[in-house]
Amino acid sequence: MAFCDDSFLLSSTVAEDLFRRVAATRPIVDFHSHLSPRDIAQDRRFESLHAIWLEEDHYKWRAMRAAGVAEDLITGSAAPRDKFQAWAETVPQTLRNPLFHWTHLELRRHFAIDTLLDGSTAEAVWIEANRQLSQGPLTARGILRHMNVDLVGTTDDPADTLDWHHAIAAAQIGIRVIPTFRPDEALAVSRPQRVQAWTRRLSDASGRGADSFLGLLAALEQRHADFAAAGCRASDHGLDCLPDANCTEAEARSIWENCLTGAAATAEEAARFAGFILLHVARLNHARGWVTQLHLGPVRDPNPAIARRLGSHAGCDTIGDARQGPGLVRFLGTLAGEGCLGRTILYNMNPTDDALFAALPGSFQDGVTPGKIQWGSAWWFLDQERGIRRQLDMLSDMGLLSRFVGMVTDSRSFLSFPRHEYFRRILCDLVGADVTSGRLPDRRDWLDGLVDAVCCTNARTAFVPASGD
Repeated sequence: MAFCDDSFLLSSTVAEDLFRRVAATRPIVDFHSHLSPRDIAQDRRFESLHAIWLEEDHYKWRAMRAAGVAEDLITGSAAPRDKFQAWAETVPQTLRNPLFHWTHLELRRHFAIDTLLDGSTAEAVWIEANRQLSQGPLTARGILRHMNVDLVGTTDDPADTLDWHHAIAAAQIGIRVIPTFRPDEALAVSRPQRVQAWTRRLSDASGRGADSFLGLLAALEQRHADFAAAGCRASDHGLDCLPDANCTEAEARSIWENCLTGAAATAEEAARFAGFILLHVARLNHARGWVTQLHLGPVRDPNPAIARRLGSHAGCDTIGDARQGPGLVRFLGTLAGEGCLGRTILYNMNPTDDALFAALPGSFQDGVTPGKIQWGSAWWFLDQERGIRRQLDMLSDMGLLSRFVGMVTDSRSFLSFPRHEYFRRILCDLVGADVTSGRLPDRRDWLDGLVDAVCCTNARTAFVPASGD
């Protein structure tokens, strides 16, 4: 078996058949990404391979730092060609890291380049990829079409404009691009200046004065409605853990209005305020039939030296070890008790919590909506082959794999869609191995239905209205 050939990651004839006949043919429903709606609206033609591949890829930045590459060649002022050379020279050092697989899958699927990338091949790869980017069909929309993408969910702050989404809808590009409501900035009450600046933006976007607590709630509700009109089907929230504490409306009002006067919330106050806002948004989501996505577990900016130099989102976050169970049980239990628990996807970063995230959804299913509460795809530090296999195995042991909504790119790069292929190959390999070993029957109608559901249909059911509107 050759590297990255047609049988890549497929170790049985059953796996190869399921992948080629079912998984590879299904469109991509990428319901959580960080792609730019502006790039899609303008059908951006990327300036170079660096612009589309390296400019915002935190995974590559981390690998380059670990390889001893100077920051100037990562996020600094070096020329794009020099930065690409530094990445190419790093690639052979990523053997057994998922970046090695992703790098070569992306070169093959987008550019039909099967050259192994290293320092000696960098120039040829750079020239050919840039040639195709400059004059071929590989614009932002062209890439989506080429990869058979059916839906893209972007990640959008309530204070962001929705004009780019309106422009995409008006252009009728044949691909559904929907915003996702992510009000994380409202939770930063321990950083008053940041919240004050965001509040002004939110007030402008909503037409509601968010400089009071009731104004904040009104502004969030107005933007929730605006997002719904633009096709939004989900909210998304990223935090270290959910608080195991109640917060009354009066307490939340005091925390918010103190923050706007410049008084930073304590850690305990910030946690309780976050719990109040998350419950408020989850109730709005339930009323509109949206999905609530909770990304839990990261430690943000742990290295103060890099944070001071490069700011946030520099590829330096890591896995946290906050206790997840009590807050999750409180959050889901509160909503279930009120009859307001809607579709919910829980994403876990720390593998020590995998069993918790696999088992907990089973306590909150309602017997009406299949897969209503579920553990989402292996995420961030866990979205490599071993992490995906572990997540699929544990989900199968404690829940229903057949109801799983499947993979997302969670990426800022338009070249990341082969990660869906990577996931689908692993899924088919797991199922094929169970058939080969006699753990599953060779019922292709059942197997086909399982693979189809996990690769596409379940996500489409959750994120596309039944009417298709």
